[in-house]
Amino acid sequence: MARRGRTLARFLDLGRKLRTILDSAATAALPDTILAVDGVTFSYGHEPVLVDVSFAIRRGEFAALVGPNGSGKSTLLRVLVGLLRPQAGRVELLGVAPRDLAERWRIGYVPQRPALTGDLPATVEEVVRIGRLARRGWWRRGRTGDAEAVDHALQAVALTDQRRRPVGELSGGQQQRVMIAKALAGEPDVLVLDEPIAGVDREAQQQFRDSVVHLVEHHSATVLLVSHELGAVADDLDRVIVLKRTVLFDGPPSALTARGVSLGVHRDDLPLWLEDLGGA
Repeated sequence: MARRGRTLARFLDLGRKLRTILDSAATAALPDTILAVDGVTFSYGHEPVLVDVSFAIRRGEFAALVGPNGSGKSTLLRVLVGLLRPQAGRVELLGVAPRDLAERWRIGYVPQRPALTGDLPATVEEVVRIGRLARRGWWRRGRTGDAEAVDHALQAVALTDQRRRPVGELSGGQQQRVMIAKALAGEPDVLVLDEPIAGVDREAQQQFRDSVVHLVEHHSATVLLVSHELGAVADDLDRVIVLKRTVLFDGPPSALTARGVSLGVHRDDLPLWLEDLGGA
């Protein structure tokens, strides 16, 4: 019995090492440019929403897409993940058109303000575990790495001690971190976050910041944050892309500071500044 236990332990350790090797090889095989947007235009009827939008995000970058209400952020996000087709221009996500990306688990998408009601009969761990289904397929049995991936995702968002709690009992900020952990459990190549800290308190914003910085620094994650509240991550961003139908600014936060806006100083009035950017 003891020999069988040692054999099983060696087998599991070998499986973890093999998984690390395969994950490293997959990361090395990623294209340098994770997301490329070239001359994208989109209209609803005769009303232009996006006009000649172009930018690129490289592997391992932490980029923020910001803009006032009605600037086209949500529409652009839907174009980027393949839910809408641009009327002009092109988008490449992980080297292919978004609609042609067969392995959808490679995109970790966290929507704005997820609807997790108190009636949902699921624990934090159960919700996060769903994130593994996109990677392995719901019809396949669980794999050795599933539990480890779930544990790591919970640890990354500081919710390990809440894993047995029903999600309906959590605060809005905690629920948002559950959804981030769910996306992380699938081990995506790129993480897209849509207004993840809208309406949550400062403490929850700081916990969110710590989670995302952990992903970028320790897992070489590529993160696109769509928001108009950047105070919590002002010192951590590599790029800021300002959108108002078209790209008005694309560069590091220091270059934005040179234009009179500090993301750290403008924690509260950045949305107002964005409303005035580029005229009416």
